[in-house]
Amino acid sequence: MKPLGLTVLGFPSNQFGKQEPGQKHEILPALKHVRPGNGFVPNFLLFEKGDVNGKDEQEVFTFLKNSCPPVGVGFGNPTGRLFWEPLMISDIKWNFEKFLVGPDGKPAMRWHPSVNVSEVRADIRKYLLKLYTQEMFN
Repeated sequence: MKPLGLTVLGFPSNQFGKQEPGQKHEILPALKHVRPGNGFVPNFLLFEKGDVNGKDEQEVFTFLKNSCPPVGVGFGNPTGRLFWEPLMISDIKWNFEKFLVGPDGKPAMRWHPSVNVSEVRADIRKYLLKLYTQEMFN
């Protein structure tokens, strides 16, 4: 959907099961050779690793979480899996939670990490269609 103006941004974090322990220079080689491996190179912008929840969260996540309703009320069994405090209902629940930010810079949607990518893609297409249809008639 890049021709439609969509840009994907990735933000690695080690707060979920300590699944991203690498230093910044290790993250891309790990993606390429380990997980998912097979020469994988992201086709999106990948930021430096940082916190997405808790007292040291990056400001972009404070903004996103304050702009969109939470995508669930619980964290399952957080013991030994979640590495931040305090736990807040609005927190990112797990790896691959997604946000859609409109061209005006306002967050428009948020998806739980368990939502299938095909559903996310369909929601984005509907959003873009509505956005561009409105622009044509304004």
